[in-house]
Amino acid sequence: MWKFLRVFFAVVMVLSFTSLACAQNEIRIGVIFPLTGPLATTGQGLLKGAELAADIINNKYNLNMPLARTAGLPNLKGAKIKIVPGDHQGKPEVGMAEAERLITQEKVVAIIGCYNSAVTATASQAAERYGIPFLNDSSTSPGLTDRGFKWFFRTTPHDDMFSENFFIFLNDLKKTKRITVGPIALLYENTLFGADSRKYQEMYAKKYGYQISGAVPYPAKSTQLTSEIQKLRSYNPSIIMQTSYTADAILSMKTYKEVNFAPTALIANNAGFNDPDLIKSLGKDADYILSREVWAKDLSAKKPMIKTVADMFEKLAGKPMSGDYARSFTGMIVLADAINRAKSTEPAKIQKALQETNIKADQLIMPWDGIKFDPKTHQNVLGKGIIVQIQKGERYTVWPFNLATKDVIWPFPKWESRR
Repeated sequence: MWKFLRVFFAVVMVLSFTSLACAQNEIRIGVIFPLTGPLATTGQGLLKGAELAADIINNKYNLNMPLARTAGLPNLKGAKIKIVPGDHQGKPEVGMAEAERLITQEKVVAIIGCYNSAVTATASQAAERYGIPFLNDSSTSPGLTDRGFKWFFRTTPHDDMFSENFFIFLNDLKKTKRITVGPIALLYENTLFGADSRKYQEMYAKKYGYQISGAVPYPAKSTQLTSEIQKLRSYNPSIIMQTSYTADAILSMKTYKEVNFAPTALIANNAGFNDPDLIKSLGKDADYILSREVWAKDLSAKKPMIKTVADMFEKLAGKPMSGDYARSFTGMIVLADAINRAKSTEPAKIQKALQETNIKADQLIMPWDGIKFDPKTHQNVLGKGIIVQIQKGERYTVWPFNLATKDVIWPFPKWESRR
């Protein structure tokens, strides 16, 4: 009996030490995205972006970015990143619950998320309450960094800057192409993302002297948009500025064609209009859409690392990289870099390392000037936006003009004149 007990306790001790060693060699990071529901394809792509970054961090790659040329986190004895996913389904209350689960049950040291601004708002409240770093990679509601949170950091530019870019772009077009711009109408989904977009688009239209003839909200995840688009049409806009997630973006384009409504231009506020599934679903009917972006593969002409990472992503995910997926990739790189510099998984030390982040432009796949957080708001102050246009089923950078790989096709061709 005693011999059996000695063997039993020896096995328990070995298993305990093995478990402890695994824990020390593993950095658990929570990643919250919409993995099921209407935005599942986008959420799965965002997760793949984070997974690709983790693979580059955990193994050795000849890439000029933080942690690529070493295996694991060198300042933590080569510890590997372990992604622990959470699914918010596009629901703010679920996002908060998932953040709490990851923190209290999964024992993650930090969280990345959540794409939907309304979900990021609630999930980050949980992280703030528990004192856990929250890295927001892809939500663009400006107010998220105006809440005075100590644990919240955002790498992506937000809709204040993107909205102003729309009107700077129109001014540049007027100068270079001698075009005239008539009234602008807004179509937007009615969550925090869409409401904030309307607010800033109206503000900058006034600043730059453009007329907003009407603004039409619609319920997110709508199954029909005919009445909203007919109302939009009644404002007789020259340009539509639209804020929609993927399913709504696809539905709206089909409805525009059904009612034979083609304005001079459609300028989209990223999100669903930059999802690869938009082109896959619409085919040629997606051509000529303009959209703000933070990334484009054609920028690899000036930065070859962009194509290298984009090709790696496509091999992993089975679909092209997009700006959203590039942002989740970048968010994971930034967070892991901070943890490595912190030389610790203690939340306060990670927080301090994030505050001290200073990643140079040539170490990013984004067309930004780098990543450095404002001391007060924790917003990346070096982010920039571009505008892309879909031409023959591919997205090309068309603005700023010094980065453009294609000329803007203007105006939006009438539906009956398309081949």
